[in-house]
Amino acid sequence: MAWKCPKCGREFSRQNQDHYCVKPQNIDEYIAAQDEKYKPRLMEIREILRDALPDAEERISWSMPTYWKGRNIIHFAASKKHLGIYPGDEATAVFMEELSDYDVSKGTIRIPYDQPLPEALIIRIAKWCFENYSK
Repeated sequence: MAWKCPKCGREFSRQNQDHYCVKPQNIDEYIAAQDEKYKPRLMEIREILRDALPDAEERISWSMPTYWKGRNIIHFAASKKHLGIYPGDEATAVFMEELSDYDVSKGTIRIPYDQPLPEALIIRIAKWCFENYSK
């Protein structure tokens, strides 16, 4: 039986499917639309990436907060059990040894909310992405 969101009217096969009723236009709107319990972590990763990538533009791409310089550099997003950081396959391959404490697959790094963000590692990954992906 399909489930219909009472706010936006979209239909889903799963009951109470998580989704965004309105697509955020910028990172502030993305964070504001999240559950309160995720907001501190989202603001933390945003500050880390903003400081690491001062020449990148903040935007929304693939419905996720994104840092962009001629192309997408790195994304992040809230999930129920973790913060997802999306630097791409090449970056996760380069940093795989240092990422051994995290769930990593297909260009995705999943950091559980109960673990601190590895700030220095995230900065290195973000800078590597900027150097290798920006145009």
